[in-house]
Amino acid sequence: METSTEIRRAANGQEVAQLAAREIIETLEQALANKPVVNVALTGGTVGILTLAVLAEQPDLSRLDLSRVHFWWGDERYVESTSSDRNANQARAAFFDKVAVSEDNIHEFPASDVSGDLSTGKKVFEETLVKHFGPGLPVFDLTILGMGPDGHIASLFPSHEELSVGEVVVAESNSPKPPAERLSLSFDVLNASAKIIFVVSGLDKSAAVTAVHTDENCELPAAKIQAQSETIWFIDQAAGQEFWSC
Repeated sequence: METSTEIRRAANGQEVAQLAAREIIETLEQALANKPVVNVALTGGTVGILTLAVLAEQPDLSRLDLSRVHFWWGDERYVESTSSDRNANQARAAFFDKVAVSEDNIHEFPASDVSGDLSTGKKVFEETLVKHFGPGLPVFDLTILGMGPDGHIASLFPSHEELSVGEVVVAESNSPKPPAERLSLSFDVLNASAKIIFVVSGLDKSAAVTAVHTDENCELPAAKIQAQSETIWFIDQAAGQEFWSC
């Protein structure tokens, strides 16, 4: 399968969210026309949650049969189910509380107060994935990712790549960014996605954006991500400031 990478420029984080929301709707509409069930992995982070909030407001969203769309996350902070740190709780406030989606179609990572220790949470979610996707690597029709200033994506951090080798779900017990315990889809799973959308905003991302897109030997996690068909980066002026001037 032929792969492509495209970079689209936005004025600011709000425009990143608007452009990404429109792209998400178009992608889901096309996927739903060709498949009975569509699977999407969401991201957290400021611009990721903003994208969901903007998506919830799109009139064209009503065209989609969301009963056939299953929603997942690329990663999650392994904290209590009621914690505001959970990507899923932030996503509910931004999107699911405003849009009619069946709870059967919302697949959150386990929470620490429900599933026990981190390794148990990892096993529980691996079983959930197998039940839905079958054995082997789960393949998402669309994965949405942010990127940290250090180039991390999901909860896959620089110099922690060994945790992802041979895994479907990664148990990160010592995250450089609090909270320390997290669960994440692995590099293999993310790269199995048919399409990936990056949403990146902010001056603190500028150095990482430049490294990922100009350095052939870049070792940052974000540089190791490529969808099976199409990867689109939505980058705002601040995050791309150094890159645009190259």
